[in-house]
Amino acid sequence: MQPACQPLSIVPGTTYRDTVRLMQPVFAYRNITAISGAPVQVTVPAHGLTDAWPVWVRGVQRMPALNAEPVRQHPHRASVIDANTLEINDLSAAGLLPVGGELVYKLPIDLTGAQVAMRFELDGVEVLALTLGAGLAQPSPGTITRELTAAQTALLVGDWRYTLDVTFSDGSITRYYEGGQAAQRCANGC
Repeated sequence: MQPACQPLSIVPGTTYRDTVRLMQPVFAYRNITAISGAPVQVTVPAHGLTDAWPVWVRGVQRMPALNAEPVRQHPHRASVIDANTLEINDLSAAGLLPVGGELVYKLPIDLTGAQVAMRFELDGVEVLALTLGAGLAQPSPGTITRELTAAQTALLVGDWRYTLDVTFSDGSITRYYEGGQAAQRCANGC
C-alpha cells in the first residue's frame, strides 16, 4: 500500500491539532431504508460507523443533492445518531420525500492492540515521536487525533519530514501517512 502524502502546515511555536481517519481499502455498500428531516437523517441498519465519517450516497430519488459518486465527488460527513441512523447536517429533506438509495463508505481500520507512532525527522535525525497517549489519541475506531504542543512544534524548523505508522498485533507495520512542510513535496512525488 502506498502511504498518503499529506504535507502539514505547522507553524513553529504554536499548537497543532488535526484528525486523520484510517480506512480499509474496499468500499462497503448498505441499503438506505429511510431518509427524512432537516438536517437529513439517513437510516442504514447496522452501519458500523463512527462520528464525522466520510460517506457517499447513491441512487436516492427525489433528492439529487444527496447523491455523490465515490472517488469522483467529495463525500458527506456523517454524524452518528445511533447504530442505525446517520445525520448529514449540510442538507435538508424537508418537503422532498426522498426514497431508495445506498450508503457507500470505507470501514474503519481496526486498531485494537495496535501501536501508532508519528515520527518527525530534521535533516535525517529523529527530533520528535508521538505515540498513543503521548500526542496521539484514538477517540473512535479508525480515527487518530494528533496534537503537538507549542514546545514540540518549536523543534520543527528547517527541512523536516514525518511518517505515521501502525504496528498491528500480528507484528505487521503499515505506513499510512508521510510528508513534510506544506511547501515541500513528499518523497513519492505527490
